[in-house]
Amino acid sequence: MHGRSAGSGPAVVLLHGHPRTHTTWYRVAPLVVDAGFTVICPDLRGYGHSSKPTPSADHENYSDRAMANDIAGLMNDLGHEQFAIAGHDRGSYVAYRAALDYPDRVSALAVLDSVPIVEALERVDAHFAETWWHWFFYATPAAQRLIVADSIGWYQPDPHTMGQQNYDDLVDALGDPDTVRSMLEDYAAGLHVDRLADEHDRSTGRAVSSGGCADQLCDFF
Repeated sequence: MHGRSAGSGPAVVLLHGHPRTHTTWYRVAPLVVDAGFTVICPDLRGYGHSSKPTPSADHENYSDRAMANDIAGLMNDLGHEQFAIAGHDRGSYVAYRAALDYPDRVSALAVLDSVPIVEALERVDAHFAETWWHWFFYATPAAQRLIVADSIGWYQPDPHTMGQQNYDDLVDALGDPDTVRSMLEDYAAGLHVDRLADEHDRSTGRAVSSGGCADQLCDFF
C-alpha cells in the first residue's frame, strides 16, 4: 500500500473516496496531527499508487472486506493494535467494514457522505437512478473502455479547488489504465459481493457498536 503517515499518539486512518488518492486529506491530516494523533493516509487497493491485483470473476478481491483487510494488515505493520478510522465516499464503506470485521481494533468510526450500500440500493428510485447513474455505469465494461481512453477528460480534476500537489498526485494516478480499471472494479464489487455482505450482516443482526469519539477526534468530522 502507498500512502503517508505523520504524528504521534493514538492512530487515525483516513480513507479517501473515488477517484481520489490519499492526498485528498491534505488539509485535514495536519490538523489531526497537531491535535496529538498519528495519522495514516493510504491509497486504497487499486487507487493511487497502491497495488492493483487482477480482478476476480466475483469481484471479491476489490470488495470492502478485502480493502478492510488491507487496512488491518497495514496497521499491524505500522505497530498499531487499535486505531480510529474515518472514510469518505467509497472509503466510508471500507471504514465501516473495518469496524464490523475488526470491532476489537477499531476504537472510533466516522462515516462521511454515505449509508451502507445495501440500504442505498434498496432505496433506489427514479430520482436516485438519474442523479447517481454512475454507480451502475461504472460497474460495466463499457465504462472501463470509455474512461480509460480519456480519464482526465472524464473526471476533470481542478487544481484550483483541489490544491496543486493533490491535483498532481491524482492526475499521475489517472494516467495509469490499470488504476482506472481497478477503481471501477470497486463499483462492481459494491453491486455484488459488498451488497451480499451487508445483507448477511443485517440478517444476522451484526452491527457497529455505538460509542464515543476518540478524545477531540469528533471536532474534525
